Amino acid sequence: MHLSVNDKLKTSVPDAIFQEAKSLLKALISTPSFSKEESATADIIEKFLHSKGLAPKRDLNNIWCTHSSFIDGRPTLLLNSHHDTVKPNAGYTKDPFFPKEEAGRVYGLGSNDAGGPLVSLITVFCLLTLQKDLPFNLMLAATAEEEISGHNGVEYLLPKMPSVDCAIVGEPTLMNMAIAEKGLMVVDCTSRGKAGHAARNEGVNAIYAAIKDINWFQSHVFEKSSDLLGNVHMAVTSIDSPNKAHNVLPAECNFIVDIRVNELYSFDELLSIIKENVHCELKPRSTRLQPSSISGEHPLVQAGLQMNMETYGSPTCSDQALMNFPSLKIGPGDSARSHMADEFIYVKEIEQGIMGYFQLLNNYATILNTPA
Repeated sequence: MHLSVNDKLKTSVPDAIFQEAKSLLKALISTPSFSKEESATADIIEKFLHSKGLAPKRDLNNIWCTHSSFIDGRPTLLLNSHHDTVKPNAGYTKDPFFPKEEAGRVYGLGSNDAGGPLVSLITVFCLLTLQKDLPFNLMLAATAEEEISGHNGVEYLLPKMPSVDCAIVGEPTLMNMAIAEKGLMVVDCTSRGKAGHAARNEGVNAIYAAIKDINWFQSHVFEKSSDLLGNVHMAVTSIDSPNKAHNVLPAECNFIVDIRVNELYSFDELLSIIKENVHCELKPRSTRLQPSSISGEHPLVQAGLQMNMETYGSPTCSDQALMNFPSLKIGPGDSARSHMADEFIYVKEIEQGIMGYFQLLNNYATILNTPA
């Protein structure tokens, strides 16, 4: 099986197609789309797909579409990425909502995470609607609330779609294949003390109690290290006391721990170890974002290996954690730029993303059509 439209994309993307993808990216950057507030970018994506003669469906702020030659019984591949963003941090020197193009870069909030992967996947899907003899069913989903692992994004949408066999999840990976991904457990911690006057040697300072536990979170190394995902990583990301009086020792101190989990520990096992070593109260927010992986023998991975793509285990969490089928995380851009001030993606990376996704699907089609 050969994707005929791929002939145009072996060495470059036709300029009209490339400019259209870049324009869509700039429109998304120009439109604020914080998690749970993505309605306007959903409108843009829905309108774009309609302009291509497609019939997208919308559920909340999720836009999805099926290829016209959808046939029951064939394996179904989902192309998925998200259109929500975090809020811009205080370090921005450029307008986060102005898609400035300079020095071979497109700047703006969400340009890299995950605007570049998203518009590349949308471009590929639209071009493949011209191909009527795919050996697999193809679906596209531009989803919401990925940045907060919300319940109204891909988790909400998947039960409403036809059954999926595997997925490509568009995230910035430098077009390398993330074949495993750490899980995420966020834990709210509360240290208790006893209020007392700050000028006298009385009371128990809850902040000091918290510091002892925070030092443990910072220094502890779990025994089991994964070949793909490395060690469990813990980071205290926020600390606060409800007491605001300068002359009163706080009776309570709250802090948050971000825990990135490899596949060698269950969440319950980790919590048990943590409870044995700290004195604060622990309350996990969620245990649904489990580690994930895809077999190296899966046709999607084999398709990428034919392109000499590198494989690795990703320390970051994505919507893969909410998928109960094999998924491959891959896309243009660099994860190191995600959530940074003055976020950007290289213009050439968008073109590389479109060509890379096309060749990956071309190889995947060939593998499916090759007799075992």
